[in-house]
This record gives sequence, C-alpha cells and structure tokens, in this order.
Amino acid sequence: MDPGAPAAGLRERLALYARLVRLDRPIGILLLLWPTLWALWLAGHGRPDALVVAIFVAGTVLMRSAGCAINDYADRDFDPHVERTRTRPLAARQVSPREALAVAAVLALAAFVLILPLDPLVLKLSVVAAFLAGSYPFTKRFFAIPQAYLGIAFGFGIPMAYAALQGRVPQEAWLMLAANVLWTIAYDTEYAMVDRDDDLRLGLRTSAILFGRGDVAAVMLCHAGFLALMAVTGHLHGAGWPYHAGLVAAGLLCVRQYGMIHQRSREGCFHAFLDNNRVGGAVFLGVLADALM
Repeated sequence: MDPGAPAAGLRERLALYARLVRLDRPIGILLLLWPTLWALWLAGHGRPDALVVAIFVAGTVLMRSAGCAINDYADRDFDPHVERTRTRPLAARQVSPREALAVAAVLALAAFVLILPLDPLVLKLSVVAAFLAGSYPFTKRFFAIPQAYLGIAFGFGIPMAYAALQGRVPQEAWLMLAANVLWTIAYDTEYAMVDRDDDLRLGLRTSAILFGRGDVAAVMLCHAGFLALMAVTGHLHGAGWPYHAGLVAAGLLCVRQYGMIHQRSREGCFHAFLDNNRVGGAVFLGVLADALM
C-alpha cells in the first residue's frame, strides 16, 4: 500500500470541501464583507478596534462558506439540472449531503466561537444571523423575491458591527441594512438573470422571474434606492464630502452596469454581478477617506 495514499486522499477531500464552500470564487465573500467594513468604520468613527475587525473578517469568511454548503444541500436536487451549477461537488455527487451539513456545522461553530469575546448583544444578534443564513436557501421554493431575504442575511453583519463597537444598534445601522437589502436585490437579480431559463424550468422563484421584462429597470431602481439610503445614513452620521464622493463613484459604476445587462445576455449579466465588488469597494473608500479627514 502506498504510504502517501491517505494523505493524498485527505488533500482531495479538502480540495472538494474548498470548492463546496466556494473558496475558489471569493466574490461572495467580498459582497458580504463590504457592508460589514462600512459598518465597522462608521461605528468605530474611523478607528475600529483591530481585533474586532479581524474577528468580523474571519467570521464573514466562515459564515459565507457555511452558507454555501447549506445552499448546495438545499439545492442538491436542482443544481444537477442547471448549467452553471451542475459541476459543484454536491451536484456532481463528489460530496455527500451529510458531508455538506457537517462542513456547514463546523464552520458555523467556528464563527460562533470567534465572537464569544464580544459584547453580549453580538451573541444575541448572531442567533438571528445564523437563522437567516441557514434558512435563506429554502426561500427559493415559496418566496417570490428571495433576494430581499438574502439582503437581510448578507447585511446582518451591520447591526452586529455596531453592537460590537458601541454596545447598541442605532438608527443609521438599520438604514444601512435597508440600503444593503436594495443593493443585494440589484446584484443578485443580475445573478438570477443568468439562470432564469433554468429556474423557470425547475419551478424556482427569483426576482429575475418576478420582475420579468422589468428586470433591468428594477435593478437600476434598486441601485438608486441603495445609494439614496446610504446618503441618508451618511447624513445621520455627519459624514463629509469624501463619503459622498464615494457614493458618486459607486453610482457611476452602477450606471455602467446598465450597458452590461440591458441585452440580458448570460455573460453580460454575470459580469455586471461581479462588478458590484467595485461598487462596494468605492463606498468603503469613501468611508475610509472621510475618516481620515
């Protein structure tokens, strides 16, 4: 027997688990991380505690990864029939459903252990966050616009960040969460436009199906609403012109996405979805620049 076989087998399983949780596709981590960073810098008045930032960054990676495993478990009967997802490890039967649940549980537990040193309010909010992350994949069966639910799940790091740094969740945090919901509807509708034909055939519900031929207009309106609520958030916070300059830059990037999605091609819609990483980064640069003024 080859003494290196067990080690090779372990490496192969770990590589499959890494693909299961999308470590090879970090866009989801970034879209989840940007709102958390906005909140940390605003809640910390430009000087958030470094340990708290590290905990939230690591927790974001862990919870997004756990969410991917749960998502693939929930969609295990659908993904093999969708062009974009049929090669995922669970859909391709390279990973078992039980393994996917075990991976999700280990990652979620690790994320919970990370936040134990933080304010007790963070622990209470983490229960809600875990429920949202675990239940989102199942909303595609019955909720006409699951992207809104995803926006709450993806943005719950915002109130948790304020709780960690201020011990409370002020109005500006909830406004930012509402803004994130609109932003998520915008970019995840672009993502759903890629799979619309497959989702219709499988009987799934998405915002792209709900909006129909109004999908492009809905995306742009959600982007506009997102930026407007972020402007109000900045006003409540007392932010200066660099913050609003960041929003203007993000707005220009959102406008550019119209050219990518108006023909509704799979490639264009997917590139527009990916471009939202730049939108989130532009907002953060505005927050950071304002803090340095």
